[in-house]
Amino acid sequence: MTTYSARVGRPKASSREILAEAACELFLERGFEATSIGAVASRAGVSRSSFFNYFSSKSDILWAGFDESLLVLEASLEKQSDVDAEQQVRSAVAVLGADFVADSLALAILNSGAMKLTDELERESALRSSRIARAVADRFVAGGADRLAADIVGAAWGGAVLAAIGAWARGGAGRGDLTAFMMLAADTASSISLNG
Repeated sequence: MTTYSARVGRPKASSREILAEAACELFLERGFEATSIGAVASRAGVSRSSFFNYFSSKSDILWAGFDESLLVLEASLEKQSDVDAEQQVRSAVAVLGADFVADSLALAILNSGAMKLTDELERESALRSSRIARAVADRFVAGGADRLAADIVGAAWGGAVLAAIGAWARGGAGRGDLTAFMMLAADTASSISLNG
């Protein structure tokens, strides 16, 4: 008799992807606000409670991948480094661009009107832009910059990163290189100098 260990049900990554796919289908059919978590779970073939094993909200379906990348960016900027603050920020943004893949967020940006989630994307983008701004500003302050100047530069970087993701998604995410968009955004953000 052969024994083996098998998990019942779908693997975690598979269920997460299936939930995201089901949600995006429903957002296109019904709109973001008109789609319930129960409907997403039902379309994906899982229980409503199982939904919360993978996502904390409908919005989380769109932002989960980006939020994972954002945690990496924040952690990398918290580390003390002998590297110039601006270079460390540019490197962290480049890593975010290299590691990010086309997912539900890119699809939502591209189809925001059809999915009726333009306002939702703007709200959630502002929150992420603010997190990037804070992480960047704190890194510049740790490098000796004035807090006001660092906050202004941080805001520019936060806006630049989200603008790059938007441009990448609208340009055909998955076909283009997000890192190239990130570096263009970095060049623009870097034009706001802390050195006068």
